[in-house]
Amino acid sequence: MAGKKGAPEIVENINRLLEFETAGDPVTGLRWTQKTTKKIAEELSKIGIRVCPNTVARILKELGFSLRTNQKNVSSSSVSEEVRDEQFKYISRVRKFFAAAGHPIISIDTKKKEMIGNFKNPGKAWTKSPVKVNDHDFRSQSYGMAVPYGIYDTQANRGSVFIGTSSDTTDFSSDCLAKWYENEGQYRYPHSKELLILADSGGSNGSRSRVWKHRLQEKLANKFGLTITVCHYPPGCSKWNPIEHRLFSEISKNWAAMPLVSYEVVLNYISTTTTSTGLKVEAYFLPKEYKKGVRVSSEDMEAINITKHTIQPRQNYTIKPQVERHAVPNKLDFFEEEQQLVELVESGSNF
Repeated sequence: MAGKKGAPEIVENINRLLEFETAGDPVTGLRWTQKTTKKIAEELSKIGIRVCPNTVARILKELGFSLRTNQKNVSSSSVSEEVRDEQFKYISRVRKFFAAAGHPIISIDTKKKEMIGNFKNPGKAWTKSPVKVNDHDFRSQSYGMAVPYGIYDTQANRGSVFIGTSSDTTDFSSDCLAKWYENEGQYRYPHSKELLILADSGGSNGSRSRVWKHRLQEKLANKFGLTITVCHYPPGCSKWNPIEHRLFSEISKNWAAMPLVSYEVVLNYISTTTTSTGLKVEAYFLPKEYKKGVRVSSEDMEAINITKHTIQPRQNYTIKPQVERHAVPNKLDFFEEEQQLVELVESGSNF
């Protein structure tokens, strides 16, 4: 191993070896290389410098190098930062308005599908001995798929998860919403006929889905006499949807490292999910078969009593019962409370 006197020489030679194989950030000054410490030590030995990989690692740190992993912070979304910021601010304003008025606010999404069987489940759990599971996760060895569709009530800190066994279609998601309102929503908010839904931009409840809007009209607005306002988070921003970090993450913690051997086990883990802040969750089983590729005619789309908002109309809209449909074309810019909300926002009110 080289002594202290050889340190400057080692540094000089390492810099020379990495001259054309170093990348870096011009803002932070961080640098990185694909060469391993062992490879660098071997190349130094070829020019008469004997040094161990550990010493190479220490010198690399002194030169500003460090071991790092990839970071997922480069957005693949085509939406500009200004558009994303505008939508986030708008969602915040609408949420405050609905909360102040005592109307329900729900966050919705589909959790990752789970294979039913003796398969490995990510995470760690305190056990006396390891839980033995299958050495391979073959779909053919599963008893079926669990499709968890979640609804999180932000006002009441209550979650509802519907376990489907078919496909994550719009008919499935709209059925879950209708059952949630029938079983919970109408009793929790008996004096309210307004509902705010926070959703991602894609999936079974995507902002571009014609079937999604038609099913909201048919299964919620018309059936229960509800006025439904929907705000979609920008593409690539689903992690900001409250259901992700308030409900789904807690369910994942509750069944961490436990194989989901049956639908009963899945339902039990979901319904026993709690937090120190008072979260309670209801679990429902929905074994109905759902078809893919369902379409909605242009005539049915024209009949939807939809009001697009002035701010990002594709992402924000309100659907009212068809019996309340206006005689004028449905290209109004906002729901009825627009002027009131605008005045509150402009006055700097905290609602």
